[in-house]
Amino acid sequence: MSSPQRPPDSSAWEEFFSPGGGTDVEDRWKDLYGQDAAGAAGRYNAIGRRYVDLFGESPSIFVSTPGRVEIGGNHTDHNNGPVIAAAITLDSVAAARKSGDRTVTLSSAGYASAFSVSLDNLHPRPEERGTTSALIRGIAARCAEAGYVIGGFHAYVESQIAPGSGLSSSASIEVLVGTILNALFNSNRIPLEELAAICQYAENTYFGKPCGLMDQLACAMGGMVAIDFGNPLKPAIHRIAHSLETAGLRLAVVHAGGSHADLTGEYAAIPAEMKAVAAALGYKTCRDISGEAEIMDALPLLRAKTGDRAILRALHFVRECQRVPRQVRSLEEGRIDEFLSHVNASGRSSAMWLQNSYPGSMPREQGITLALALTEGYIEAAGRGACRVHGGGFAGTILAILPSDAIDGYRGMIGHVFGENSLALLDIRSVGTLVLGENGM
Repeated sequence: MSSPQRPPDSSAWEEFFSPGGGTDVEDRWKDLYGQDAAGAAGRYNAIGRRYVDLFGESPSIFVSTPGRVEIGGNHTDHNNGPVIAAAITLDSVAAARKSGDRTVTLSSAGYASAFSVSLDNLHPRPEERGTTSALIRGIAARCAEAGYVIGGFHAYVESQIAPGSGLSSSASIEVLVGTILNALFNSNRIPLEELAAICQYAENTYFGKPCGLMDQLACAMGGMVAIDFGNPLKPAIHRIAHSLETAGLRLAVVHAGGSHADLTGEYAAIPAEMKAVAAALGYKTCRDISGEAEIMDALPLLRAKTGDRAILRALHFVRECQRVPRQVRSLEEGRIDEFLSHVNASGRSSAMWLQNSYPGSMPREQGITLALALTEGYIEAAGRGACRVHGGGFAGTILAILPSDAIDGYRGMIGHVFGENSLALLDIRSVGTLVLGENGM
């Protein structure tokens, strides 16, 4: 998508986003938002006006960065395994402009005060861990370290991706911030793959969450992609041609309750335990293990060194690494029912082997497990579909893939248990992070 440079006054960008403005806006909105394109122009104009209210000037760019849905490869990326992910039409949008100084001021809908970060100090600050300020500082630091230009900017952000929804709200915001720096100061010359890695570094080192790279890559790249982290410094990215919509299927996530806020230790234990098994076998990560047989042969040693749960998680990893390529082939060759069977197998493996359906310390809170049980029963009655834990697990969401004509009944069943707004239908977005306006893409 290309767009002409926009004059700085607000009337110009309001015309830019309006139907009939000579900029093919209707096609642009359909590419970004699919079935929800109708209200896009009004949303962008409202964001622009809020920016003017906050900063007393018009923004020079708008940035849209999608969230993502995880389709294959649960908890494999952090041990150099393969995944399947897709960008979705829910996104984070920012209006932004250079500030003329070395301070980033980011105001976000839903937050009482702005995040303000001086770029004169790029070292990690312990008091910022777990905050948006840490992400901003970390992204700027990594950009500068890589030789890119950084500078202060003002931004107003509004996101459709709720924190804890399992759709990568944090990665969407990270890539959004990185895209602003890329557009305002680097003429969009930072490659998307590198931009994603910069954002992952910020989340790992500054924010304090040991995530893999899948979320950031999916938000940056757009579409449905298979990503193989066999070489973590240069992941192999393969765009997947699929026919889920033409097969009459819809993607959905169910928010089954629970908060991720106190679960960092649960998430961190998964890669740590997998790597403990690899280390006991003389390797760095589980990707280096030759196969399931190697684990089985060493079971007495591994049980003594790592414990049973770590072994089960390593076995899950090995099986997922075999499953993901099969899912890709099934999708690309139109064998949709075979693909669905692989998704269901991944879900069972996550529940029984990976064990990330609920926190072990809170056995009374098993919203994900309950949602999976209800969905399995519904799929049996519908005759087609799949479900699995979505993303990190322990709390949050499950993924369901269902026939379009079965959605209404499913919504009623799920709403009765988890609340009327617990089901979100998703469309895959073909476009990744995108700049509209000055230096637009």
